[in-house]
Amino acid sequence: MKNIKSITDEKSKVKILLASKSPRRQELLKNINLDFEVAVSNFDEKSISAKDRQPGNYAGELALRKAETVADSIKAEKGMEYLVIGADTIVVLNGEVLGQPAGADDARRMLKLLSGTANQVITGVAVISLKDGQKTIHKAFESTLVYFKQLAESEIERYIATGEPLDKAGAYGIQGLASLFVEEIEGCYFNVVGLPIMRLSKLFKLHGYSLI
Repeated sequence: MKNIKSITDEKSKVKILLASKSPRRQELLKNINLDFEVAVSNFDEKSISAKDRQPGNYAGELALRKAETVADSIKAEKGMEYLVIGADTIVVLNGEVLGQPAGADDARRMLKLLSGTANQVITGVAVISLKDGQKTIHKAFESTLVYFKQLAESEIERYIATGEPLDKAGAYGIQGLASLFVEEIEGCYFNVVGLPIMRLSKLFKLHGYSLI
């Protein structure tokens, strides 16, 4: 098992790319001292429907497509190995996938649905290795239960007014003001933030690398 930190420190032929512009995912990778570059994927999430798909498989497919879009755009240098990380987070309640709200009204609808319930947060993760024309793919997903308190309409309105929920899956971000709504979490906290680090570590090991 090769240690990814020592390999990248030695300027060897390994480059790690994160196929996401999410500042939360970038922060989580920086927290584990991972040397990476951001390569934003142009994959259109709306091109894949959640209908008739198991939510975990749906999240995993979104993550894979994001990573593949970046991997397929790389002008590979001979002998260089590229490790592309893709991730996507969805919120599921009673079988309905709650993505990014279309606007304030949609955010209001989602928050009213989540009020006083337990919602499932699922993050799909994919790691693609690209070297000398060979592509190897490993993907997985992580699921966490998040219990919301009963929300007053005034709380929902004040939260929407901050603008925070408008670009978040399920119309909330647990690392922000919505932490005031969360009574309990069952599972991985980092998954709810947007990237389950332990799951990512296991995928890197499948590619032959240790993150520590």
